[in-house]
Amino acid sequence: MDQDIAIDARGVWKIFGERAQEALAAIHSEGLGKPEVLTRFNCVVGVADASFQIERGELFCVMGLSGSGKSTLVRHVNRLLEPTAGQILIGDEDVMGLSDEGLRKLRNHRVAMVFQNFGLMPHRTVRDNVAMPLEIRGTGKARRWEEADRVLAMVELTGWEDKYAHELSGGMQQRVGLARAIASDPEILLMDEPFSALDPLIRKQLQDQFMELSRALKKTTMFITHDLDEAIRIGHRIAIMKDGRIVQIGTPEEIILNPADDYVADFVAGISKLKMIFAHAVMKPVEEFEATHGKLPDDAHEAHPEMDLSALMDLCVDGHGVVAVTDGGKTVGVINRVGLIRAIQESQA
Repeated sequence: MDQDIAIDARGVWKIFGERAQEALAAIHSEGLGKPEVLTRFNCVVGVADASFQIERGELFCVMGLSGSGKSTLVRHVNRLLEPTAGQILIGDEDVMGLSDEGLRKLRNHRVAMVFQNFGLMPHRTVRDNVAMPLEIRGTGKARRWEEADRVLAMVELTGWEDKYAHELSGGMQQRVGLARAIASDPEILLMDEPFSALDPLIRKQLQDQFMELSRALKKTTMFITHDLDEAIRIGHRIAIMKDGRIVQIGTPEEIILNPADDYVADFVAGISKLKMIFAHAVMKPVEEFEATHGKLPDDAHEAHPEMDLSALMDLCVDGHGVVAVTDGGKTVGVINRVGLIRAIQESQA
């Protein structure tokens, strides 16, 4: 297997029902669709012939409506669900061939999962919830508490270590769930609609925080969402599912600009192209800006190279109308109002 591939799913099927194997055989021989499988075999097709590869360090979003199979699919990666057919490799290891002991090691050392419903233990403090994966490994109390405090600081929950879940807001509880996953230092994060139950403002804040953590930690992430805006905002690539099948995989730009079929086209119809052009594509070198406009203002707004035109518009309307594009604490480019207007005009052409 390619060393740059973290997850390799090959022809994964999940059919729920006592006659799943009969149904699968009929699908292959007769080309039955999901409704016919339900009628003839009383079986439900959850995932149909799903194949994809996720590169190491990639943030791979799987997007679809309720019932599309996205949450079912992600549960096969750590084998919370057993497939009807197919294969999933993590590195060179076949997940489907693991013994019970091998599966426990996979879940406790290599793959961590964050659920929509937080999944915190109500009788445990925040610190003990975060430290639980390390406790399962047999790590000493002092060491696991030290690690728990470290990752709680990463998700901005220092000072809340001794609180209980009921004392935290929904957004804070989800950050505890994320910290617990990070504490085990997994190779892979599986995130099943982690922000969907939160208010829009809190959801955006957690998206921002998660993207910062993702860049810093470089974890391979499979992120499940029903929200295309969320997938576009955070994903390096997106897989769109319908009726258990993956209908298109591509970058946000590819999905929006070249939809594979009418289903995908309907999804992306309302997405502005302003979200498809980013700061790094329109910024000017600092030297070029300063040669024409003088020294970059010390109080200029800052933006990350991956910030889109829509967000840049909000920054440019305030202050000097100048945005410093920074990466790793270093200014790598400048955008002003004139450059932004030109980029917006070109995006509408």
